[in-house]
Amino acid sequence: MASISEQVPIVALPKDDRAEATAREFLDAFQKKPDFFVRVPGRVNLIGEHIDYCGYSVCPMALKQDVLLAVSVENDKKLQLRNFDKKFSDFQCDLPNFEVRSGEGAPQWYQYFLCGVKGILDVLPVDRTAKGMKILVNGNVPQSAGLSSSSALVSAAALASAYAHGLSMSKEKLANICAECEKYIGTQGGGMDQAIAFLATEGCAKHIQFSPLRSEDIALPADAVFVIAHSLVNLNKAATADFNCRVIECRLAAQLIAVFLHQLMAMKRGVEWRTIRKLSDVQAALSLDLKAMISFAESALHERPYTKEEITSELATTVDELALVSLTPNTEHIVTFKLRQRALHVFQEALRVEEFLRACSAPHGEATPSILGGLMSESHRSLRDLYECSAPELDRLVEMSKGYALGARLTGAGWGGCAVALVPPHNVDGYMEFLKKNFYGEVEDVEALLFSTAPRGGACVYV
Repeated sequence: MASISEQVPIVALPKDDRAEATAREFLDAFQKKPDFFVRVPGRVNLIGEHIDYCGYSVCPMALKQDVLLAVSVENDKKLQLRNFDKKFSDFQCDLPNFEVRSGEGAPQWYQYFLCGVKGILDVLPVDRTAKGMKILVNGNVPQSAGLSSSSALVSAAALASAYAHGLSMSKEKLANICAECEKYIGTQGGGMDQAIAFLATEGCAKHIQFSPLRSEDIALPADAVFVIAHSLVNLNKAATADFNCRVIECRLAAQLIAVFLHQLMAMKRGVEWRTIRKLSDVQAALSLDLKAMISFAESALHERPYTKEEITSELATTVDELALVSLTPNTEHIVTFKLRQRALHVFQEALRVEEFLRACSAPHGEATPSILGGLMSESHRSLRDLYECSAPELDRLVEMSKGYALGARLTGAGWGGCAVALVPPHNVDGYMEFLKKNFYGEVEDVEALLFSTAPRGGACVYV
């Protein structure tokens, strides 16, 4: 059993307009009052993009925007879902037998919810039967924006299911379950989104490390404000192979570097490539620092794209074994892979995380925000040029930030979504007005697309 400090807090429901509106809507939808509520925040990643699934640490913080659930526990083994936003259709299914996803294209909203439910049912003790639930979902995290709206929904579903079934789990275990079960939707993520959802601390960013999952508070400079700006381009990472392709490119890069080092070191310290899943695996096996790994990536991997045939030749394997060991069903169709560029981004970004942490942990001086902003700008250039996951609209936002911000970068998976900028307090109002006029123009509801933010707390249960 998890200790009280390790568990998701259970607190009184706040008396605010949104909570009251959610309770009223639940009563209208189901003709009864909810038994409890669940809140899970969205997040913004400040530094460390596309490296969590490579085993490297990240620095996100939780947002005020969240997914709020109103829940009643039922004995009919049925899951009934309603959404506060009427553009999302109702859903109902029997428990515990259901399929999370079938077919092509973007998943339906409720399929993310089913991921979280399935994650908990998979670990339900054999002496407990699945309970039905009636649930109203009220989310205000911008969707397909790189702010983890989908992972917040998965995590909220898992937390609601765990509480409904009387399961006592640590925040870390819940985060791990949610990171694993999101793969039911077809996304090969690394665990950052779920970790910050459960482990976030009010007033602090988090340094999150993996294998095993652990976190520490990061104090941010008081004289720096983070502003989030939506690019007006949405991208659902579960609906495209681009995201999963990057995961596989990093895996293949790690495996080729392992073979290169095996040969270079006359097989004395080599690593069997079939055991390598992440770029951090190679570094850990050889006890090398990140600067050495950058050098080895430059030596071991050429710049032109690798063909599948070239990779199998380098690894002395077959196409069939490569598909079995290294690829995933939704990446087997890819014929060329950019390995050098992806590996260099990952190692260099991991190094930027270390430098970001050093700047935050040292006594904060006048130069600290500028150091952090510079690292954020370097991160964006790497994501744009080496990882190729930006978009023209994101690049424009970052460029437009230069007169006001100390640094800016895309945040989240990319290919659309949001940029985050580090802005001196005296520039915040002018920066936001500049973007409203010159980027958003006549776009409605700009307040949901452009906002400043401070670190908020993690998931909780309201009773």
